[in-house]
Amino acid sequence: MRMDKLLANMGFGTRKDVKKLMKSGSVHVNGEVVKEGKVHVDPEKDLVTVFGEEVKYKPYIYLMMNKPQGVISATEDDEHETVIDLLLYEHAMYEPFPVGRLDKDTEGFLLITNDGQFSHALMSPKRHVPKTYYATIRGRVTEEDVKLFEQGVTLEDGYETKPGQLVVLEQGAESKIELTITEGKYHQVKRMFEAVGKKVTTLKRLKIGDLELDSELELGTYRELTDEEVEILLGKQKA
Repeated sequence: MRMDKLLANMGFGTRKDVKKLMKSGSVHVNGEVVKEGKVHVDPEKDLVTVFGEEVKYKPYIYLMMNKPQGVISATEDDEHETVIDLLLYEHAMYEPFPVGRLDKDTEGFLLITNDGQFSHALMSPKRHVPKTYYATIRGRVTEEDVKLFEQGVTLEDGYETKPGQLVVLEQGAESKIELTITEGKYHQVKRMFEAVGKKVTTLKRLKIGDLELDSELELGTYRELTDEEVEILLGKQKA
């Protein structure tokens, strides 16, 4: 990898900023001063330092975001704010993308990464990674609904969903529920409730696989996942 690209990717500014930094003699590779950005280094093997501090190369980032309503799950959009717009430069420079999507008016747990294999492993229909949602529902959610969801419901277009685990937290004119599903069809949670004559009024994703949304994350904020959390998502260890 070119030296200037490595430093730019690791947050040392634009290519112009990096060029100025290197000309100052502050960048060393294996103890030798390097002033030319075109010099190639192996970030896995070479020791790169800036002002004496080691630059630890990180090819991938994994972020947990508490997505707010009104923001779309996309990398760019001409009309609406995207989840990528909420990132600091030090993370946005990795050119990450959302793993799957949450509707514009849905909030909660969204993963963002630049690791295509990680994204595919979580989104692959073959893996059936469960996702848990909290929702408020206009109408009384009954035990009959619970049983219907356990069997899978038929959506308006004729698609029959896989079984879903519906837990009724509060019944009334407005009910509160948690629902775990293993697929992610367009507007699926809303369409499942429409199929039983009810309407979702608010929706929040709480959990992906065995990993729960960090309760300390305010809406619109995010943090990097730990190595252990990445492994939990990939099913390599239990939560």
